[in-house]
Amino acid sequence: MIYTQNLHTHCTHCDGKDTPEEMIETALSLGFTGLGFSAHSYNSYSPRCYRMTLETTEEYKRDIRRLQELYRDRLDIFLGLEFDAYSETPLVGYDYVIGSLHYLKKDGQFLGFDRDAATVQKLIDEHFEGDGMKLVRAYYEQLAALPQYGKFDIVGHFDTVVKTVEQNPFVDVESKEYLDLAFGAIHALVKEIPIFEVNTGAMSRGYRTAPYPTLSVLKEMKRTGVRLILSSDCHDRRYLTCGFDDSVALMREAGYREMYVLKKSGFEAVPLEV
Repeated sequence: MIYTQNLHTHCTHCDGKDTPEEMIETALSLGFTGLGFSAHSYNSYSPRCYRMTLETTEEYKRDIRRLQELYRDRLDIFLGLEFDAYSETPLVGYDYVIGSLHYLKKDGQFLGFDRDAATVQKLIDEHFEGDGMKLVRAYYEQLAALPQYGKFDIVGHFDTVVKTVEQNPFVDVESKEYLDLAFGAIHALVKEIPIFEVNTGAMSRGYRTAPYPTLSVLKEMKRTGVRLILSSDCHDRRYLTCGFDDSVALMREAGYREMYVLKKSGFEAVPLEV
């Protein structure tokens, strides 16, 4: 299949490796017709903050708008934002917004769980009584509440809470208890945010051998009417289409025959070709 778009990308404005121009030139070399930038939102509670402040967020917006004009005859460039629940960034002035969850709020603290396997296990031991399912429950309950923080176009990396489960199986992702929690979040979110992403970012960084979400979760998404986009959560232009062929095969196995891309007129369905 020929891939023409990626809407989940990070450049040097936040925690990406490459400049926006470098990402654009790589996209053009791959035959892309569209590229979306989705810098992280500013989070005062994050010690990393992804290099973003409220001031640099405005600089990011101005720069991407400048590039939209510069490349307007060669590539459709979209200004997006990956908004984290509890973020303070105003949701204004974007072409689209991805709603994501990287921190859990518990007992007045913000707990970062999008980490390596050892850090996730330490989090489970110290804050969830050594029970990985309690972490999962907190994640899906807070993810399901995402729409209360703003209007979102896309749900980002739906089951990122189990990013490291291949290294440390702290929960059984095929168990009824796990799937009940995941399915409950799907049912709550699809009413407000009908588009979810199939995300290969953990594959490019060596955490997973398959994309988010799992096949069982994708099948439930299909059953409940979720529409899908395909993205690589790209932080390095070398991986702009990382895992896309595997993702399309997984989507088709789940029953999907189309995915969505963003055009200037809005989201449009395109066929999933083998």
